[in-house]
Amino acid sequence: MRLNRTYLIALLLVCVVGCAPRNYQPGNAQLRQFKDEAGRTLSVPARVDRLVSLAPNLTEIVYAIGAGDRLVGNTTYCDYPAQARQVEKIGDTLHPSIERIIALRPQVVLVSTASQLEAFTKQLNDQGIAVYVSDPHDLDGVFHSIASLSELLNQSSAAQTLLTDLRARTNAVENAVKSAAPVAVFYQVSAQPLYTAGRDSFVTDLIRRAGGKSVTAEVPGAWPKFSAESALAARPETIILPTGGSLGDTNSFVADPLKSSPAVTNGRVYKINADHLSRPGPRSITGLEEMARSLHPELYK
Repeated sequence: MRLNRTYLIALLLVCVVGCAPRNYQPGNAQLRQFKDEAGRTLSVPARVDRLVSLAPNLTEIVYAIGAGDRLVGNTTYCDYPAQARQVEKIGDTLHPSIERIIALRPQVVLVSTASQLEAFTKQLNDQGIAVYVSDPHDLDGVFHSIASLSELLNQSSAAQTLLTDLRARTNAVENAVKSAAPVAVFYQVSAQPLYTAGRDSFVTDLIRRAGGKSVTAEVPGAWPKFSAESALAARPETIILPTGGSLGDTNSFVADPLKSSPAVTNGRVYKINADHLSRPGPRSITGLEEMARSLHPELYK
């Protein structure tokens, strides 16, 4: 009985301090300082064993560097690889349950700035849970995310192998298209209302590397709304529809203002798996390869 009472008192103390992460102790000498991709300094354990990911691309990176077994929670959008579907769900990317996150006792929560979770950072920090922010704007940023997360999770060796392969595939695409004339591209995120990829989207960088030139490359923002008048004036040679994947076929038709464009007239509308283009992670290279084959089919016969 004495042992049981001691155990219960210890359990209550853990709850009172806010369900602190498993390896966290006040003044723990094992804590280390680590900078996330936003330049914020975090205090994290020497070994991070319990993670929650609030973005599908970050979930994919964690698995790709061999640390998927440390994920104790992720979002309903985190569906790749297949193992990610079995992880405890804490809501979606935009509306996660802070209560569920805290109950899972993670040491670190991985977020994308696109997740709009800045308001929750203080709540998690108050519980002794570090918040790691990722914010890639181009393919080099994706590579940096992979390298940075591998350092956080002590998976640098596995990440180096992965990065070597991804960079080699990227170089192969760029070498294949470097002598081809850039193709004018409109990237349609959705038809009604019409959204596209703007200056701050990493997709704009993918288009450039694939031998294209986005007609909306100078539009401010990452995913701006585009007017019908501007779409009519753009006259792209090709249109890319990110469709399928976890988004289904909601973007399977060309927006009305683009139907008179050279892209439609010449039958140069291409559907590419949205997950390969909208998630800045390892599969972005597959999206790059698919885009290059679409823009320059003459080079891939």
